[in-house]
Amino acid sequence: MLDIKFIRDNKDLVKAGAAKKRVKIDIDALVALDDRRRALTTSLETKRAEQNAVSAKLPSSAADVKASLLESMKALKADMQKEEEELKEVMKEWQNFMLRVPNIPDMSVPEGESDADNKEIKAWGDKTAFSFAPKDHVEIMTALGMVDFERGAKVHGFRGYFLTGAGARLTFAVWNYAMDFFSKRGFTPIIPPVIVRKENLYGTAHLPGDVADYYVTQDGDALAGTAEVPVMAFHSGETLDAKAFPLKYLGFSPCFRREAGSHSKDVKGLIRVHEFYKLEQVVLCEASHETSVKLHDEINRNTEEFIESLGIPYRTVINCGADLGLGQVKKYDIELWVPKEGKYREISSASYFHDFQTRRFNIRYRDAEGKPRYAHSLNCTAIPTPRILVSLVENNQQADGSIRIPEILRPYFGSDVIPAVVKP
Repeated sequence: MLDIKFIRDNKDLVKAGAAKKRVKIDIDALVALDDRRRALTTSLETKRAEQNAVSAKLPSSAADVKASLLESMKALKADMQKEEEELKEVMKEWQNFMLRVPNIPDMSVPEGESDADNKEIKAWGDKTAFSFAPKDHVEIMTALGMVDFERGAKVHGFRGYFLTGAGARLTFAVWNYAMDFFSKRGFTPIIPPVIVRKENLYGTAHLPGDVADYYVTQDGDALAGTAEVPVMAFHSGETLDAKAFPLKYLGFSPCFRREAGSHSKDVKGLIRVHEFYKLEQVVLCEASHETSVKLHDEINRNTEEFIESLGIPYRTVINCGADLGLGQVKKYDIELWVPKEGKYREISSASYFHDFQTRRFNIRYRDAEGKPRYAHSLNCTAIPTPRILVSLVENNQQADGSIRIPEILRPYFGSDVIPAVVKP
């Protein structure tokens, strides 16, 4: 959330930021509403002061004066009640308005209308070439008993799946390797609750915009679509010790997304599913743009290095304005090569927010002068499963139908290959 004073003082900048993100919002209307909010607040404060002054006079006033004062207070009280009701409605509208004001994207963010306009800034590894006709992950994993989509659909419905045998073992290998890899980079593992109060989705700015993509419980809570939500809420309402910055957490959790609006997209396989697991890097740091930029590059590079250690070709893109979320200042996506499709697929996103999220969560610290400041926040996907299996399997398939296990994963998996099924 942006500070209303900042919005008032920088209307043109906020308007330009919203335009770059392709967010339609009337900033002039917000300022006019804020004018009314301020006027009502000032008027009520004046009337309360008058009420207090009269209350102080009453005990020492003569009976006739006291009666006159009490009569005048009736009219004042009626006016106050009327203004309080109006302020209540204005505040409700103002708060809803403020929740929809987008953060301002960095100057380095390119213009664009959709993710098709994201700009490649790096490509690593040679696209895998085969001396045989490659198969897709669905065919490979089904043949090797690694996944069961038919029974998954029977139990869950559309986009359901079971990871079985070597598919489950390979997933555990990825998790355990990722835990070691990111822990060595100073991240504290954390397993959060994923049934969260909706207010936390507003805190991370996933709501109000993504309301259709969340599963809601009978109590009105939500199932988080990423560990970012509960991990950011971990320090809500707290004043942190600046000496401990940066705070680095590696959240691990199941994630749930309805994939609303994508019914016809990626209907086969493990690319787009309703429930999955993800390890997420979440960072809190001092309120410094330079520090945020440095840490943003660092956490994105962490995931790049993780992918490189697996030997999977990838590219990194900088997201255009229209492909940024409400709170994001800048975002990188890492996309893995999928041989059968002949294209890159997103595996990770790294974003920084300045104090957009921490204002909503009221996460502060005291700077060197003892002044309260809102911390800055960042996050980056460490690795999601089962989506990583798509590129992992397809890029490592062998002519005989087996899958070669990347060397770094072998100690975790317990073998260097998933053998082909020998037909009788």
